[in-house]
Amino acid sequence: MSSARLYYITKTLLSYGLDELIPRKRVPWFAKLGRGSLFWLRNQHKDKPAGMRLRLALQELGPVWIKFGQMLSTRRDLLPHDVALELALLQDQVEPFEGELAQQLIEKALGINDISELFSDFSQTPLASASIAQVHTATLIDEHGAAQDVVIKVIRPNIKEQIDADLMLMQKVARLVAKLLKEAKRLRPIEVVNEYKKTLLDELDLMREGANAIQLRRNFEDSDSLYIPFVYSDYSRSNVLVMERIYGIPVSDTEALLAQNTNMQLLAERGVEVFFTQVFRDSFFHADMHPGNIFVSRENPHNPQYIGIDCGIVGTLNREDKRYLAENFIAFFNRDYRQVAQLHVDSGWVPADTSIEEFEFAIRTVCEPIFNKPLAEISFGHVLVNLFNTARRFNMQVQPQLVLLQKTLLYVEGLGRQLYPQLDLWKTAKPFLEDWVKEQVGPLAVMKKMYANLPFWAEKMPELPDLIYQNLKRQQQPVQLPAPQSAKPLLLSIFAGSCLIVSGLCYLQHDLVASAITAGFAVAGFIAAWRST
Repeated sequence: MSSARLYYITKTLLSYGLDELIPRKRVPWFAKLGRGSLFWLRNQHKDKPAGMRLRLALQELGPVWIKFGQMLSTRRDLLPHDVALELALLQDQVEPFEGELAQQLIEKALGINDISELFSDFSQTPLASASIAQVHTATLIDEHGAAQDVVIKVIRPNIKEQIDADLMLMQKVARLVAKLLKEAKRLRPIEVVNEYKKTLLDELDLMREGANAIQLRRNFEDSDSLYIPFVYSDYSRSNVLVMERIYGIPVSDTEALLAQNTNMQLLAERGVEVFFTQVFRDSFFHADMHPGNIFVSRENPHNPQYIGIDCGIVGTLNREDKRYLAENFIAFFNRDYRQVAQLHVDSGWVPADTSIEEFEFAIRTVCEPIFNKPLAEISFGHVLVNLFNTARRFNMQVQPQLVLLQKTLLYVEGLGRQLYPQLDLWKTAKPFLEDWVKEQVGPLAVMKKMYANLPFWAEKMPELPDLIYQNLKRQQQPVQLPAPQSAKPLLLSIFAGSCLIVSGLCYLQHDLVASAITAGFAVAGFIAAWRST
């Protein structure tokens, strides 16, 4: 980092009095001495609250710091409510760089001498500009000579160097805060900055964003609910992404949606369904679903379809997180707070030695006032925020994937209520959650898992005769046992298991008769083994 940049950042932070947020008694003598030596840099905004000063300082420092503030605004488990609300006001509006330079970057990335070799009607005036990249429109001439309307996203020049320099300073500040503040263990400043660093560096790789878009598009292929634009992978690079251009209505433009007689209730309900489908069916969800990234198709306003763009940030949940999350929501809906507390302990989200009774009482104290409202007015997202805030007092370490989920749920919920204020999220989501839980723990789920494991057992089948022979040979060897045991139950169990595997393989080959016969032998073998024990 250059000395000029370091001085500018220091000047900005001090002029907004952010050093005063650290308790003076926690500041070491050398830091006080250093602050005193910069006597001309005084707090010029003493009349403003701390949250506003923090927001204005980040806004003045530029794109990297703005995005950091935007990420912090989603961490309501870490920040005071008023500070989080202030940071949520940060707007990522950045002056575009020259269109001619963007054209040169595209030509260099694609290895062409002139952009007209691949694109006609390239517009040097950007369609949109953000902190990391900007977007230009063009017409792609594909390998078959057909013209396709596209947008070209190109990373800002030299942004990597600025990001690396600012991230280095952020990490130093985080380490200092971790030493000075008592609440550092809860706030985890080092982990927060590292999480932000990973997210930001991932956004610099447009090939990753392209892969995310391809996955989401495949998950919702032929869906009436969500459309993801096509990615032209052959013409994309780490700093250039070429995608199909869409002509939808911004989801925030409710006047335009109403003007074309869009079914607003169905549109709002589909937003909730799309979110829960991504989370619980696919375990892969668009985690940056703010209004600027969501459009509505102009076709079929009575059967409205969302269009999602900017897939740079996605979230994933493992099987355990999904199951506990679904069961938590259902338990909340039924006001079964003991079940909520038990689920948190079982999932490992809070320490195993947590008192279930105390945790249950804390959750009840926070949530009962919420449930005094009509269900249609209860916020899913705020229930989750309150849950995390309560669990934090019991040393819950919030996982990054859950933070992304919380942020996305707040976006989706706010969007749904904006489109259709009477939207009842509980009514829309509860059947979906209950059906998903039944699918995961019912007999059908067991059969699906067995079906998924059949290739493994098919591979192991040839080894079974050797294993049986070795086991029989061990039975013949003199071994001092407390009491003689018969090998009959073991042999019957092996026989039954083998028949069950053969039944599954026959089923895969669509030989239903052989599958049924061998399944019958398997059941008979298990019963005989049980009776022999």
